[in-house]
Amino acid sequence: MPRTTQQLHPHREPVATRPAATVLLLRDAPGPEGLEVLMTRRSDKASFAPGAYVFPGGGIDAQDAVPATHAAADRRPAQSDLHLTQAIAAIRESFEELGVLLARHADGRMADATDIAAIDRQQPFVAQCQARGLRLAADAVFLLAHWTADRDLARRFEVPFLVARMPEGQEPVADEAEQFEPVWVRPADALARHEAGQFFMIFPTIRTLQRLAKFANTQAVLDAVAHEQPLWVSCPRAGTLAGKEARYMEDEMPFGELALVCPDGQIVHPLDWQTERPVPLLRNVQRLTAPNPGVMTGPGTNSYLVGDPATGYIAIDPGPADTDHLDKLWRAAGGDIRMIVCTHSHADHSPGAAPLQAMCVQAGKLKPPILGLPSAPTARAASEFTPDRPLQNNELLTLEGQAQDGKITHTLQVIHTPGHAANHLCLRLVEDALLFSGDHILNGSTTVIDPPDGNMADYLDSLDRLHAVCAEHGVEFILPAHGYVLGDARGAIARLKAHRLAREAKVLAALQALPQGSMEDWVRHAYDDVPPRMWPVAQRSLLAHVERIRSQQPGNN
Repeated sequence: MPRTTQQLHPHREPVATRPAATVLLLRDAPGPEGLEVLMTRRSDKASFAPGAYVFPGGGIDAQDAVPATHAAADRRPAQSDLHLTQAIAAIRESFEELGVLLARHADGRMADATDIAAIDRQQPFVAQCQARGLRLAADAVFLLAHWTADRDLARRFEVPFLVARMPEGQEPVADEAEQFEPVWVRPADALARHEAGQFFMIFPTIRTLQRLAKFANTQAVLDAVAHEQPLWVSCPRAGTLAGKEARYMEDEMPFGELALVCPDGQIVHPLDWQTERPVPLLRNVQRLTAPNPGVMTGPGTNSYLVGDPATGYIAIDPGPADTDHLDKLWRAAGGDIRMIVCTHSHADHSPGAAPLQAMCVQAGKLKPPILGLPSAPTARAASEFTPDRPLQNNELLTLEGQAQDGKITHTLQVIHTPGHAANHLCLRLVEDALLFSGDHILNGSTTVIDPPDGNMADYLDSLDRLHAVCAEHGVEFILPAHGYVLGDARGAIARLKAHRLAREAKVLAALQALPQGSMEDWVRHAYDDVPPRMWPVAQRSLLAHVERIRSQQPGNN
């Protein structure tokens, strides 16, 4: 983890969470396919999410977990005690709030209107069910997801989102105290109404409906959750975008950056892409994005400054030879740039190095050396690069200075990672366990491997090397040359490798299906999930996969 002394914001302990449970009651929608979910509007006076449309649910009571209550419920063999408690709480809450009773008679019949009318919502629930010979149908309630409320909220709940089929013959009736206006709605319709400002929902509800909308019917949902594990687990994070709060789950691109900059969940970090000023990520790390957005560069090439006024700065990937961008980078460092490091020699990374060096000299500063690896003979003409000094694998680049509380250092370890380019390298910020990944690992896309300078076998080997480095040194965050900071470094690398190998399997299938095919034929089959406008670019990586596949054939080693 980064040093606490380098965090931008004073720590604020998030509020402790409370256990709760909610249940999505589902039924198949009228028509050929699709499903509907039961939702209800919370009281405008509610202390949490007033006026929001939600799924029925509430806090888990101590009585929900006692053995006597568990004994009153049917359970699946693989259903844990915790999941049984959660299911019981959801059954109780759905009855108290909406009069829906997930319970059975001894002969297997579900509770009916007569049973519901006989049970007082204000009196002990389980005892009344037992008096009528009803057993709670907890075995029909499955775990869909698990949400922990955002760290910035004043009231936080830890909530399993459960699913169950709505009992036939029952009709929801709101308690008119906590819940109002029960409504059956298709997930897509609820989302559209929310977008139109007619159906207010909070973030977990929105994201759950977005995923639920992908299922064809109720049975498809129940089949997906039969393995007793949640389909997703999330504790969202928030930043600001266009001046408004914006929340994100773990699989969304800004999440890792928010985890780095605001680990305790404060909503203070702007996520808007701009090129006018550097974005502080830590006290000793700034990012300035070059004004070169595009299909290949995303929002632009990220230049980084590592260091502080006491130590001076190392500039990583100064980017294209854009005078305005380099001037902003130089000013952000107070003109005190000690080294310029290029992760590789592509045209959006290294051409700015020499003019940035010249700026320092013209201002009367020491001449910072341009460091990196020289381009290989396989590099294209536009990517030729000769550093002032070539770096060595595992070499350490160190800044030292005297701060108010003593000596401070910022050290970058060089890691040679060929694959995207033969001269590609990554950098580990030793003291803060960060990885600057250049183009080897991106956020929001996969890097192009363009032979002959690009090599897929080298690329995958380099991924393994980076995974090992992250495991050995506790690296949790990756700072790419394009896109936001990535969190869960080892998970991100593992997913990237799995994606590459899955693509290679599709390439191999295309070769086998069309042995006499052309590159255009193969890319059409292997990249059928990629927009056709990207196929000319995809052909480069396809060729790299083909070369790796052929190198693994007997007699080619």
